[in-house]
Amino acid sequence: MKILVGIAPGDVRDEVIELALNHAAQFKARVYLTTSLEGGSSTSEKEVERAQNALEYAKALFEKQGIVCETFLLVRGNSPDRDLVEFAQEKEIDEIIVGARKRSPVGKAILGSVTQRVALTASCPVVLVK
Repeated sequence: MKILVGIAPGDVRDEVIELALNHAAQFKARVYLTTSLEGGSSTSEKEVERAQNALEYAKALFEKQGIVCETFLLVRGNSPDRDLVEFAQEKEIDEIIVGARKRSPVGKAILGSVTQRVALTASCPVVLVK
C-alpha cells in the first residue's frame, strides 16, 4: 500500500501525522510526505524553506516510529490540489491523508479549499483529518 500525506507548508498538524502513522503501521505502507508550492514569482525562498522544514520535521516523526518515508516538495507551477492529485496518480497512491481547516461558508465559496478539491478529484480514497 502507498499513502500520500499532504503536508501544508509550515503547518504540520499532529492529528494528520498521528493518523498517517497509524495507517502506515497497520497496512505496512510506503509513505510519501508531500507538499506543493505554486512556484514562479508567487513563491519566495522563505516559503520554500518553510515547506522543506515542515517535510523534514514530519519525516523525523515517522522515522522515530521506525517507518521509512520519502519527502517530496512539488514546485511544478500547478495549484497545490492539482499537484497532489497528479502526483498521487503518478505514484499509484492507494490513499491520500490531508488536514481539513475550519473555514466559514463564505471563505469556502470565495477561496475554495485545497482539501476539498483533492477529495473531489482524486481517483483514490481521501481521508480528511479535522
